[in-house]
Amino acid sequence: MRLLIIFLIFLATLNAGKTIEVNLSKQKIYAKENSNILFSGSISSGKSGHRTPRGNFRVIDKEKFHISNKYPEPNGGAKMPYMLRLTNSGLAIHQGYLPGYPASHGCIRVSKKTAKKLFYWANRGVKVKIYGDASSFKYVKKSKKRYKKKHLKKHYAKKKRYKPKRKHYAKSRQAISDYEVIEIYDSW
Repeated sequence: MRLLIIFLIFLATLNAGKTIEVNLSKQKIYAKENSNILFSGSISSGKSGHRTPRGNFRVIDKEKFHISNKYPEPNGGAKMPYMLRLTNSGLAIHQGYLPGYPASHGCIRVSKKTAKKLFYWANRGVKVKIYGDASSFKYVKKSKKRYKKKHLKKHYAKKKRYKPKRKHYAKSRQAISDYEVIEIYDSW
């Protein structure tokens, strides 16, 4: 019994000041230590009909290579790497696709980079606070035209850095003697 109490006290000091906050309204996740944000990232929470529950939770389990036993229905099989389980009913934070709006079946999807950081930073017992309303999230679709223009500008900017081929041609002709150059032009 004493060993269990000592272990629980050790866990409490290990997680002291560590919290994870999930803002559904902004679709953001924050890792905080002593009220200071260490890192943050974008999320994709539960879509309509599969809302992510709000409230206070704790990380109850961690699994690096988790596979869903429910989704895709009926038999599961979806990969959920770097999973931090929050409830026994299936709520978790894990790596997944981020389309820029709520699209999951209730879990909190994060990018690979954020998932790795959270997985190695958070221990079992870390507090997780989920708040806000995903239905108030304003998704702004990026214009494809703007992307294309931006992409083309970068493409042309790269091309301008190189010298035109004519200058290289002229340099290679300088190596040939004047007599040979005259012969070449006469033959045309």
